[in-house]
Parts: sequence; C-alpha cells; structure tokens
Amino acid sequence: MRGPPGERSDAALCRFGVVNLDKPPGPSAHEVAGWVRDAVNDALTSGDLGGAASESPDGSSPAGIDGAAHGGTLDPKVTGCLPMLLGDATRLAQVLHRGVKEYVAVLELHARPPADLEAVVAEFEGKLYQTPPRKSAVVRERRIREVYDLDILEVADRQVLLRIRCEGGTYVRKLCHDLGLALGTGAHMGDLRRTATTPFDDRDLHSLEELVDALAFARGEEEEEWATAMGESTAGEDHELEPPIDLRDVVQPAERALEHLPAVTIAPSAAESVATGAPVYGPGVIEGPTPEELADRTDSPGVQEEDAPPLVACYTPDDAVVCLGRLVGDPAADAGVVVDLERVLVSE
Repeated sequence: MRGPPGERSDAALCRFGVVNLDKPPGPSAHEVAGWVRDAVNDALTSGDLGGAASESPDGSSPAGIDGAAHGGTLDPKVTGCLPMLLGDATRLAQVLHRGVKEYVAVLELHARPPADLEAVVAEFEGKLYQTPPRKSAVVRERRIREVYDLDILEVADRQVLLRIRCEGGTYVRKLCHDLGLALGTGAHMGDLRRTATTPFDDRDLHSLEELVDALAFARGEEEEEWATAMGESTAGEDHELEPPIDLRDVVQPAERALEHLPAVTIAPSAAESVATGAPVYGPGVIEGPTPEELADRTDSPGVQEEDAPPLVACYTPDDAVVCLGRLVGDPAADAGVVVDLERVLVSE
C-alpha cells in the first residue's frame, strides 16, 4: 500500500504521479510521452532521487517506470494542456480521456464574416455528428459528440477567435470546417491550444524543460552550478538552498487526476482485499458520497458514462487511492457489494 500523498518520496511520486504538461508545437503527444518516460527513468535509475535507493536494499539499480501516458492526444501542431501520467498512474488514463476538453481556436474564414456570424456559431452548441478525419488513428465511423459551449472571443478581419468546451473525442478541425460550410464562406482551423482537460487547466502548466530541471535539482545535479551562479556556495553552509523549481511543484500525486470523481473511503483491511481483486463490501466502507455530492459530481458533463453506475475512486483513510470502481450499492449498507472494481491501483 502507498502512504499518504503528501508524505511520498520523490521516487514514489515519479512512480505514481502526474504532470500537467504544456505541450509544445512540433512533436506528437506520443513522442512527448516517450521523452517524459525517458527523463523520469534517467532520474529513477540513477539512484539519486529521494527514496530511490531505499527501494533497492540489495544494492541493485533502482527500477524505472514502464511508461508514461497522456490524458488525451493532441496533434503535433497543437499546444497546451497535456496531463502526463507516470508509472502505475497510467491505469488512470481512461478517466482523463473521457473528461471535458476546452480549447481556444482560430477559425480562418475564406471570406469576410457574414452578418449572422454569431447566430450561426450558436447553432453548433449541442450534440453534433462527426466522422473522424482520414489521418486519425481511430475507425472512421460517424459518431455523436457534444459541444457544451461555443463562444466568439474576438473577430479580426477574416479570423474568429473561438473558445470551445466540448466532449472528449471532438474534432475541432472538423468543427471549423463545418462552421465554414454553414457560414457560406468556407473555413479551416488555424492555431489551436487546449486550455483544459478535466480536472486540469492551464493555470498550473509546466514545460518539458521545467520537468527536466526539477528532476535534475531533485538529484542534486545542478545545485552547485546554480549556487555559484547566484554568488553563493553550498560548501560549509548549514542551510539548504531552495531550488528554483521544486519537483513536487511539477510532479503531483496521481490522486490529483481523480479530484473530480466521487470518493469512497474504505478501511485498510478492505484495501488489502481490493489489492487481491475483491470488490468493496458494505462493512469495509467508512464513508461514501452523500446523495447531494454524488449528484453534483455525476451531473458534470463528460465525467460519467450514460446508463452506467457512477464511477468512483476509493481511498484509504490517509487519502491514498486504492482503486476505481462502479458504485453499485448503498455506501451505508451493512452487507453486499458497494463498489465493483474497474482498475486496481495497488498491489499486495
């Protein structure tokens, strides 16, 4: 079992953590995930990260992570919010993929905007039919996606700045093309930036360079160089210099990716049973969501699947997540299954 999120070592964070990454233009989301995995593995296998050496008491090199997974793909030219799940946290990818996405996009019109621009754009709020483009990685089947909000932020000549809040899997490029057809001008998508993907947004993004620097400072690699550049020396000093960027500001506990889900607190004995694959039974539940909390969380668009029991996250009393599951019973019940497992996030 993992300890409380706030007490985990640097190495433990890197094995079960999340980075709210600001994707740069150029690489694919898959390439960025590979770079993140390699940077984290370099730090872990060096043995210099706090907690890494204690995980290998026999003196062997500490193990790295198997991979990193992004929380919803972005095309190479697209920038912005790309949550990156590390190590065992990759099991949470399904939660981020179905979350609500928010974008800022430039709609490039092929003629001057018509007088009914705002009225036409407003018609595209709601459920839409979309067929994935030919270059997409999914099967090209017609499907329904919902646009929750579509706002015009600014109009300059033939360019229209849009804010789009939509269901995961919505193709903004296709949306821009269809807007052009409806407007009678023709249009294509210009620049695109993702500003949010539930439960992350662009208020605390970190670049790849910041992640690499934070890992380096956590290993102590750059401390002397930085201290010298600041006109100080670490030799003979009783105090520790604060690094310019702390690893814990960049890599957050994986529980951060689950903040929007209803929570169920279970007993340590129940958590041990979950680790073996057993569901959560009534006697093992300490606290569950109130009907009001459940309604508030499940009414949020994109969080839950239609016609399915609510997806919940189960935690130990010290706030360490144990599993994802479906709430199929009353948390206050004295018997019976309360949570059916979907993803076990701990090991025996």
